Amino acid sequence: MTRGLKTRQAGISFVGLLFVVGVLACLGVLGAQAFPTVIEYQAIQKAVTKSAQEGTVIEIRKSFDKAAQVDDIKSVTGKDLDITKVNDQIIVKYAYSREIHMFGPAFLLLKYEGQGQSTAK
Repeated sequence: MTRGLKTRQAGISFVGLLFVVGVLACLGVLGAQAFPTVIEYQAIQKAVTKSAQEGTVIEIRKSFDKAAQVDDIKSVTGKDLDITKVNDQIIVKYAYSREIHMFGPAFLLLKYEGQGQSTAK
C-alpha cells in the first residue's frame, strides 16, 4: 500500500484575506475623499479657460467669481488668479493645495496648478 504525495493547497489564508481587504478599504476611503478635489480642479480649469477670454483683469476676475459661484468652487477665488499678458495673449495661472486627513497626525497633500489662455484674435 503506497500513499500518494500529499498535495498542498494553494491560496490565501483568512488572515491574508482580511489584510488585503483592509488595505483596499483604506485606499477606497482615500480615493473617495480625493475624488471631489479632482472634480473641483476640472471645474477650476474650465472656469479659468472661459474667463481668460474676457478683456481686462477686472473682467477676468469677475467672470471667474461668477463661474465659481455656479460650480461651487471654494479653493480658488478671482483674487488668487495670476493674470499676465504675453504678446497678444492673456495667460491666467492658478495654484492651490488641498489636505486630506488620513489618520492621527497623517495628511495627504494634493497640489494642483494650471493655466488658461485667451485665443488669438
